[in-house]
Amino acid sequence: MKIALIGYGKMGKAIEEIAVSKGHEIVLKIDANNTSDFSKENIQKANVAIEFTGPDTAFENISKCIQWGVPVISGSTGWLDHFEKAKKLCEEKKGCLLYASNFSIGVNLFFEINKQVAALMEPYDNYNVSMTEIHHTEKKDAPSGTAISLAEQILAQIGRKKKWVNEISSETSDLIIRSERIDPAPGTHTVSYDSPIDSIEITHTAHTRKGFASGAVLAAEFANQKMGIFTMKDVLGL
Repeated sequence: MKIALIGYGKMGKAIEEIAVSKGHEIVLKIDANNTSDFSKENIQKANVAIEFTGPDTAFENISKCIQWGVPVISGSTGWLDHFEKAKKLCEEKKGCLLYASNFSIGVNLFFEINKQVAALMEPYDNYNVSMTEIHHTEKKDAPSGTAISLAEQILAQIGRKKKWVNEISSETSDLIIRSERIDPAPGTHTVSYDSPIDSIEITHTAHTRKGFASGAVLAAEFANQKMGIFTMKDVLGL
């Protein structure tokens, strides 16, 4: 499979290592220094594009891939205000978009655990739920996309929580997400249920970026020659 990497930072390089080790070929690498190479001619040399950039460029990058007929895997966060537009474009062009806030297989299993725990805890209003997410200092957005996904799963299950906030709040209906930026942490997410009597916590800790990179390559293999809107639930059959 021929892969284009849109975003060639630490994550892009980790994806390249995994992809090449599995016998795939990287035919295009785009970063801030060669954006002029992100052309229709160049991107169409690839079977699939993997896009890991930032909130300001992700939607434009994804749109180009869809318009030019290349399935795109995106792990960029902070751009989801434009997701419905990307989805509509993908449907119009009969393209392929696979988005995940986190490509780690472990995190996606953690998502399923989170939903089940939230459903179990819903009747017990003496437990207050909150979250903490820890990432490296280069991470541009807070809270993380993974934390937002976890929070939205909790809000869907626990009716007494109405919205998530990324700050200290005295409102009992707020789901508080605390964001910490500490090097060299690749990513830790903890969901806590605290009562006056005891506490329950579930935690996922990433040790390296390889889990994210492996999942992104697995997603690319899944999306190759497909049409539609997909998530890691489709990739993993969850």
